[in-house]
Amino acid sequence: MQVLYEDNHLIIVNKEPGEIVQGDKTGDRPLSETVKQYIKEKYAKPGQVFLGVVHRLDRPVSGVVVFARTSKALARLNAMFQQGQVRKCYHAVACEMPAEPQRTLVHWLTRNERQNKAYAHDRQVAGSKQAVLDYTLLASSERYHLLEVNLHTGRHHQIRCQLAAIGCVIKGDLKYGARRSNPDGSISLHARHIEFEHPVSHQLISVDAPYPEGVWKVFGEALPGSEAPEVQD
Repeated sequence: MQVLYEDNHLIIVNKEPGEIVQGDKTGDRPLSETVKQYIKEKYAKPGQVFLGVVHRLDRPVSGVVVFARTSKALARLNAMFQQGQVRKCYHAVACEMPAEPQRTLVHWLTRNERQNKAYAHDRQVAGSKQAVLDYTLLASSERYHLLEVNLHTGRHHQIRCQLAAIGCVIKGDLKYGARRSNPDGSISLHARHIEFEHPVSHQLISVDAPYPEGVWKVFGEALPGSEAPEVQD
């Protein structure tokens, strides 16, 4: 487990693809329990360790996850997330280059609970919720394209669904149309950056999560306009 930031009220970690943030019906050990164990051992805490789950990432997604270490921080962070006061930036590796290097996408998403899948519509339909994101093309190899995505709304599978709707399926994302999976079962979507006002000290917290292994290493610390070599997989 890689800790990116830690103080008395918060702990921010870099989630590996394949980890679950919170316990589910699979019974697999969640990241939250790993973090609790880390805190218990590091600070020799007796009894139960308090840890609040503030937000989640899909299991095949990697990157920044914030946990609260106190009830005060949890309540305030929950409110900040709900009110859109937390800036989250994602990086995605797409199989196709977008038609435009930079664009705002607006769709109306419906959710199929049985399939655990979202569907994008160009206009409002029954049961839909508006989804808005901005993307920027950062770099390309011969086969893959690195996109930076900033969310304006937080819908189920929003990035995966909206990028697929414009023909930019995320590498490895079979659910949304990728032709083949990644070897480790991940999808190439990474919560790269998070930024918010500390809920107690009110200092600016700005954290970047290093890329996991795989196709990401080809792009490295990509900057706008950079080029990357071809990747083999």
